Parts: sequence; C-alpha cells; structure tokens
Amino acid sequence: MSFQASSRTPLAERLRAPEVAEVPGAHHGLTWRTLGAEDADAVLDLVARCAAVDRPVSAPSPVQVADAFDPAHTMVRDSLGGFSADGTLQAMAVVYLPPGDTDILRAFLTATIDPAWRGRGIGRALLDWQDGRARQLLAADGRDLPARLAAYVDEHLADRRRLYVAAGFSPKRVFQEMRRPVSEPLPPAPLPAGMRMVDFSPELDEEVRRTHNEAFADHWGSQPLTAESWHRVLRELEPRWSKVALARTSDGSEEVAGYALTSRHEHAWAQLGFSEGYTELVGVRRTYRGRGVARCLLVAVVEALAADGIESAGLDVDTVNPSGANGFYERLGYRRQGAQILYTIEI
Repeated sequence: MSFQASSRTPLAERLRAPEVAEVPGAHHGLTWRTLGAEDADAVLDLVARCAAVDRPVSAPSPVQVADAFDPAHTMVRDSLGGFSADGTLQAMAVVYLPPGDTDILRAFLTATIDPAWRGRGIGRALLDWQDGRARQLLAADGRDLPARLAAYVDEHLADRRRLYVAAGFSPKRVFQEMRRPVSEPLPPAPLPAGMRMVDFSPELDEEVRRTHNEAFADHWGSQPLTAESWHRVLRELEPRWSKVALARTSDGSEEVAGYALTSRHEHAWAQLGFSEGYTELVGVRRTYRGRGVARCLLVAVVEALAADGIESAGLDVDTVNPSGANGFYERLGYRRQGAQILYTIEI
C-alpha cells in the first residue's frame, strides 16, 4: 500500500520533535525510570490490577511482555515506569516503532495506570512524554516518509478515548473482536480442486510469511512483517490449530494459497471464563481469492479446536476491511464481543 506524503515539507520539520521529552513531574508522587527485562513481573502485576477494573478487550500475555522488554529485540522503542515509594510499579508507558515499515513510519503508544493512581493527571503527562519521544524516534529514523502516531483504545473506555482526543488524536479505524462457540454447527466448506490442507509447520514458515505480506499489501495500514516481527507475533502459535492451504501449480509443485494461524493464549482464559483458540492472522493470496479458501481454513481451525476440547474460537477484524471480512466472519457464526479504536496523529 502506498501513502502520499502529507506535504512537501521534510518529515524532520513536520515532526517538530522536542529536544527533550519531558518526564512526568515529581508532584505526581512517582519516581520514573526506563523499564527493562527485570521488570516483567511488575508489568504483569500492573496489567492484572488494571484488567480487573477495565475488563480490556485483550491483555498482553507473559510471553508478550517478556518479548517487549527483551534486550535482543531490534525494534526501536522506549519505555517509562512510575514507581511509588514502596517500589511498586503504578504506571507505565511504551513507545515502539515496528521494524520493516516501508511506506509510512509508525510509532505505537501504549500506557497503563493503576486505577488507584488515576485522576491525578498522570495519563496526560505520560501521553505528552510519549508524543515527544515518538517524534524523536521517528526523526532519528532519517527517512522522509509519511508518519503516524497511533494508539489502540478499547471502545468502552470513554475516559481514555477523551484523553487521546484532547491530545490531538483522531479515531481512524475500528477493529472488532469476534468469537464463536466451537459447538455451533459449521457450514459446508469443500476444499477447492487442486488444493490440500495441512497443519502449519516450521518448513512452511517463511513461505507463509511472504504470502501474508503479499495478501495484506492492499489492506489499510499494513506494512511488511520482518522475519523477527513475524516470529514474535506467532510466539504462542498452536500448530494443530493453524491451517495452511497448499495449491498445486502448473509445474506440479505446491505453493501456499492461504493460511489461518491460531494461538493459545491461556493467560486470558480465566478472565474470559472459557478456553479459546485465537486466530491471529488469516489471509489468502490474491490469485486464489473468491474460491472459498478462507472459509475452508477457518472451518478447519474450528474443527481442530473442537477436537482438542476448546470452547471458543476468536479473532479480530478491521470493520472496513476491503475484502468484506466482517460480514464473512458473521456468516461463519462469529459475533461481535467488543472493539478497539485506533487513534492516530497523521504527520
């Protein structure tokens, strides 16, 4: 997907990056420092305290938190943690730039504040730091491309949505969380002639990644996933629940026609109240679209979940996906369970 530059002014000038990204003041009652791998348990504890009140659409797993602060990760990022006098992490903010962006440079912002410490201006102070730090990191990239500051906010968290709007962000996209009980009947989904279905395996990994980047090239906001990012996204992948459609080519070989990759996020099951397989990525190569490949893949995923005694199948979807995926999932029995709104500042 190509993006038009927002103006002829160089990105470095459009960003107006501050010389210093101001850390929240001491009057907030917290001591601030960069977070590291040694803080993973404290981060998970803070996330759990917030989740008990906020009931988020999704929450990071222990694996995802460990990845976020892994010093070996090549992703450009920065973080800030606020600790109370007793050493407890009460607030945190992260800014990260995904590797592999080619048409637009993106800086994603996430923040978490203990419910007992809200209403003191910490959220806005952290967002101001994130805004400044994101602009600094984008400027340091050196490429003259369009840029975007972005943050996902749960639809039901009205105070947080107002915070971003007050800081100059605008709602850009809505990503809907959907799930279906695996016990409900499935529609017939015959595999197209010349194809076969297999479980995901390491031997298919790189071809599936390339297929994903091709399949999502025409999706809004999508940028290529590097091999490192791909493996981190799929750290909790369950191969038995992940399906790949292989198509026979004219020379007798096979190529990936489509894929549905599903993770086992057991950390979320207690809050959900049931077990679930979460399909992270679904895609079909352009050449094979319109032949029912995606339907076959998802039906196979649900059947695999049922065979393992899993109760629910989940996924998320861009509500204005150009392929009409939202209606497609509804016809397969998936129902809306909440949404996240992507707020952005386009630069």
